[in-house]
Amino acid sequence: MEDDITIARKAKLERIVELAERKLGIDPADLEPYGHYKAKLSSDLIQRVQDRPDGKLILVTAITPTPAGEGKTTTTVGLGDALNRIGKKAMVCLREPSLGPCFGSKGGGAGGGYAQVVPMEDINLHFTGDFHAVSISHNLLAALIDNHLHFGNQLGFDVRRITWKRVIDMNDRSLRNIVVGLGGSTMGVPRETGFDIVAASEVMAILCLSTSLQDLKERFSNIIVGYTRDGKAIRAGDLNAQGAMTVLMKEAVKPNLVQTIEHTPTFVHGGPFANIAHGCNSVLATRTALKLADYVVTEAGFGADLGAEKFIDIKCRKSGLRPQLVVLVATIRALKYQGGTELKDLNTENLESLKRGMVNLDRHVSNIRNHYGLPVVVAINRFGSDTENELKFLIDHMAEQGVKAVVCEHYAKGGAGAEELAHTVVEALDGPAPQLKFVYEDSDPLWNKIEKVAQKIYAASEVVADASVKKKIEKYQQDGYGHFPICIAKTQYSFSTDPNERGAASGHTFRVRDVYLSAGAGFMVVLGGDMMTMPGLPKVPAADHIDIDENGNTIGLS
Repeated sequence: MEDDITIARKAKLERIVELAERKLGIDPADLEPYGHYKAKLSSDLIQRVQDRPDGKLILVTAITPTPAGEGKTTTTVGLGDALNRIGKKAMVCLREPSLGPCFGSKGGGAGGGYAQVVPMEDINLHFTGDFHAVSISHNLLAALIDNHLHFGNQLGFDVRRITWKRVIDMNDRSLRNIVVGLGGSTMGVPRETGFDIVAASEVMAILCLSTSLQDLKERFSNIIVGYTRDGKAIRAGDLNAQGAMTVLMKEAVKPNLVQTIEHTPTFVHGGPFANIAHGCNSVLATRTALKLADYVVTEAGFGADLGAEKFIDIKCRKSGLRPQLVVLVATIRALKYQGGTELKDLNTENLESLKRGMVNLDRHVSNIRNHYGLPVVVAINRFGSDTENELKFLIDHMAEQGVKAVVCEHYAKGGAGAEELAHTVVEALDGPAPQLKFVYEDSDPLWNKIEKVAQKIYAASEVVADASVKKKIEKYQQDGYGHFPICIAKTQYSFSTDPNERGAASGHTFRVRDVYLSAGAGFMVVLGGDMMTMPGLPKVPAADHIDIDENGNTIGLS
């Protein structure tokens, strides 16, 4: 089978204005094209459709990620295509890929095989410039802070307690901790700071949670950028930064419309990571899609313990969105890896290893049903090495729990390979809407919210933190932020904070290393274990294999 980029390049794309009019009834005047195959929606259209009834929202999540691969985005795309193939009006909503993983180790975020969003190269690289707008808006605020220090520091910043760093959309461990302002009195005020990756920026989180341009501006004003010596918070609004930041974001706030290989309309908008941010595409994109289609398939980043929890406890809580079904993606290979099989042996049938690894899938199913209150369908993303015995074991195991598991081959066959999944999803949605449950209540104290997520979702026995961290949490509580949801930043590779722990860890200690407030986004970030907000490149990064040929074609991008 050809590689992803070759398949994507051979796809016959429909001009985006024609596809939007034919499939969504959107007048060409309500689109702002970026070339022939991608466009932004006009603000007028977004406002006009808000009075329409909502379609049904389907959340796609996955088991705990492994090097063996799960295919969550691929399944999201395949399901959207399959729903359209069986006669439903469906759309897909995805996040925008970050350049860091594209050139690092994870790869792009446009799906794979014959279940891709196109133009794949554009989406995985610079796309419509939203990531660049986020980074420039974020870094403008950082520059205004340093400029304020240089010209007298009238607000009284304690330079040791400036919390606003800079961002870049690349994995670069050397920028985690830096010193700025060196070179003499004309070069600024020397101080320690650092860089985060753009996907971890509070500006990105605000973009994805805002409901309008004005809401975006108000949230920018509330960003806490540092503190005075007596502990008083200093906000972006105190620097009068919100107006200029919003100007830089006025186009980025509009959802981007593209298509799948099979011409399913797709919004790709916003890109916070789920291991260090809240991991969901924009509220504006999801809300608008629900007004334009009868079925909307969206995804949350990484496993159901990270992305799905934040989708529900942050995005749904703040926006009023309510998914009616969860599709949980699993692979035989990944489950055998969770059961202890090494990568080199995953292509060999091993029912004992699969049985041991099922604890990971079972935990995610239990969390979705018992803690999120949602029905679940398991999508088995089939690989060529899967045996009939292994597939039957997985299907039968799920049936014993009253859960339908469906074998899908959308990677190799496109929407046709996910039609059974589409029919299963439609049947599961035929009935009263479920009552979504949150893992914690708004009224719970911040520390109790951390405990509830750690103990209910991660199965930790206790939550611990140094006295200084607990003091910060208590101060946030006293300052009136106790109603905020929490956004836990932890490794995506395990239920615990140990990235090497397979299966379904339980009885472990969840250590809170630090916390900080994202007052503009409206949540408190909790750093668990060794999680960092600036990733590093692996020993052999994906960039080693990305090139351009003599005809100007990109090669090696996935």
